[in-house]
Amino acid sequence: MTVIDDIYQEDKAPDPAGHPRILALANQKGGVGKTTTAINLGTALAAIGERVLIVDLDPQGNASTGLGIDRRSRNCSTYDVLIGEAPLRDAVVPTAVPRLHIAASTMDLSGLELELGATRDRAFRLRDAIAALNTNTNATPESDYTYVLIDCPPSLNLLTVNAMAASNAILVPLQCEFFALEGLSQLLQTVEQVRTTLNPNLSIHGIVLTMFDSRNNLSNQVVADVRQFMGAKVYNTMIPRNVRVSEAPSYGKPVLVYDLKCVGSEAYLKLATEVIQRERELRAH
Repeated sequence: MTVIDDIYQEDKAPDPAGHPRILALANQKGGVGKTTTAINLGTALAAIGERVLIVDLDPQGNASTGLGIDRRSRNCSTYDVLIGEAPLRDAVVPTAVPRLHIAASTMDLSGLELELGATRDRAFRLRDAIAALNTNTNATPESDYTYVLIDCPPSLNLLTVNAMAASNAILVPLQCEFFALEGLSQLLQTVEQVRTTLNPNLSIHGIVLTMFDSRNNLSNQVVADVRQFMGAKVYNTMIPRNVRVSEAPSYGKPVLVYDLKCVGSEAYLKLATEVIQRERELRAH
């Protein structure tokens, strides 16, 4: 946790008008469906009229590949943005999905922690980059984003801390498997620590259960345990195990483009509707 403990603490300026809603998809466990959820939730939100930017903060760059962005064409990446060599707008490229853009990542991100060292603002690089996004005078209304989804790496490092410091809320993909709750409690501790030191407005938007198999007793038990532990924070929508969801990234497509009628696509459309509904409720308070 030292990456949070020793970061310079600074007052958080209020969000300017027109700022997009920023959701980080985070879980320090790998293989739980973070990237798949970022791609497909982003696609589903764009399909219902939102203007969405996915920020790929994982050095593996799977969100970028899964949306068909060739590695050779990533001349400007989220790494360039975080080290301060380019504005976020320069790293953004369109995808094949209307209203869905992505800021791609490269392996250079894996060395970011060493490069930034003890820089005072190192936890706020992403927050400041996103804050400048919709204030760009060259931006057209079409490129003013309503949602920014941040795909975090599977660890609690400086990249994830940047995502949490920049976000309004965290969306946690949780695989229906034995150690799910163990990892969740560790993540909740980190969120609490970020809230006290870096971003007092951070909240848990919701927990989405992924890779659910109704025929599997363990899956059903995990669902029951997580709902008991987290209550209303768990979305009603569960993402089922679905071969079409697994196949889609190899074609560089979201599953909603690859096979709109499959159960995985239907689940992500339902999740997008539920996310929007929660947003409405949050704004009403």
